[in-house]
Amino acid sequence: MSEQGYRIEKDSMGELRVPAEALYGAQTQRAVENFPISGLRLPRAFIRALGLIKAAAARANGSLGGLEEQIADAVAQAAEAVARGDYDAHFPVDVFQTGSGTSTNMNANEVIAQLASRRFGVSVHPNDHVNMGQSSNDVIPTAIHVSAALECHEHLLPAFADLAKALEARAAELAEVTTTGRTHLMDAMPITLGQEIGGWAAQIRHAGERIESALERVHALAQGGTAVGTGINAHPELGDRVAALLAERTGIAFRVSDNPFESLSSQDAAVALSGQLKVAAVSLMKIANDLRWMNSGPLAGLGEITLPVLQPGSSIMPGKVNPVIPEAVAMVAAQVIGNDLTITVAGQSGNFQLNVMLPLVAYNLLQSIALLGQSSRVLAEKTVCGFTVNAPRLREALALNPVLVTALNSVIGYEKGAEIAKRAYAEGRPVLAVAKEMTDLSEAELQRLLDPQLLTRGGVRK
Repeated sequence: MSEQGYRIEKDSMGELRVPAEALYGAQTQRAVENFPISGLRLPRAFIRALGLIKAAAARANGSLGGLEEQIADAVAQAAEAVARGDYDAHFPVDVFQTGSGTSTNMNANEVIAQLASRRFGVSVHPNDHVNMGQSSNDVIPTAIHVSAALECHEHLLPAFADLAKALEARAAELAEVTTTGRTHLMDAMPITLGQEIGGWAAQIRHAGERIESALERVHALAQGGTAVGTGINAHPELGDRVAALLAERTGIAFRVSDNPFESLSSQDAAVALSGQLKVAAVSLMKIANDLRWMNSGPLAGLGEITLPVLQPGSSIMPGKVNPVIPEAVAMVAAQVIGNDLTITVAGQSGNFQLNVMLPLVAYNLLQSIALLGQSSRVLAEKTVCGFTVNAPRLREALALNPVLVTALNSVIGYEKGAEIAKRAYAEGRPVLAVAKEMTDLSEAELQRLLDPQLLTRGGVRK
């Protein structure tokens, strides 16, 4: 870039060249130069939260007499524009930066100050005005909580609800379709597809409930704790007012943490939320893999269902179709499980009064929330709602399932049942036919005892 493409900015460390068109200043530029590490940026959701926090702080400081009305209004409006995403291009700081996220906090302060000064013709200082009563040490933890809560409430939980509804609809539709149950990947007693899919739906419902429970702690904010938890340089009411304004703005019951020392020095609430995201990922992995197994084939696999055909499956084998959506969902689950380990390690990095891996927590937590939400929607829309059932294949497998003899245990005993099962399997014949030859039970009685549909409801009651 030519000399004409730069302007000179100054901070407490001296002068620095900054791109002429950049809204940020010297401290952001120092971070850009100091951390050319990954090319990863903090997500849109995090920048949105920062903008909302800065707007709420400006309004609170104005109402408390700390900022002149004109400056408070100018800062708040500029911060709202940042929250809307109008200036994301001016947030270039790498995720791998100072552990407190100070560079990103100052990035926001500088951009908002520049916008407010240009738009409203007032002199706005990034530290004295935009950052009044704040520290990176309480702003960044607050932004982690606000962004995670917003993403969960607005995107993830609705996506889980939609997936659960789709699963429940298919479970109701297939409530009377009987299939072979499996344990250890081996044939077991019959169940219905409705029962199987209903189990998946319950997993997703419970995942949402666990996340909602974890969010209760995430709604508690560090704001007002400032540098070390004592509230130095902040009005005693600032934290409460910021939380109230954020709650009013978002509809989420944000509140000030009852212990700012915990909120600055630890990320326990974020670690707990991540743990529940991991549980949800485990559930999605199980569902995705079950769908893959059931779809396997079409000739040499289980072939019980056929997933929607979405794209060619091979660059060399014509006509091959793969279970691409369940595979993608399984990869999402693996990523979220890995993110949880990263967040767990980061959560241990609370050295005395401050956790020093805050940007890493923010990035991985928000990525997990976004991935789980979007993959759940894709799974519902492109797989759950559209798969078809191969009923003849299910009936054929059920008829030859030797484990059906379990239903005769109370009548003929375990040992006799084992003999029947082994012979039925060895000869490739239905259990009913073999049991008719090896017991004194009539065909009508055997049909009653071995009815797969009855067995899905616990079998014949005496």
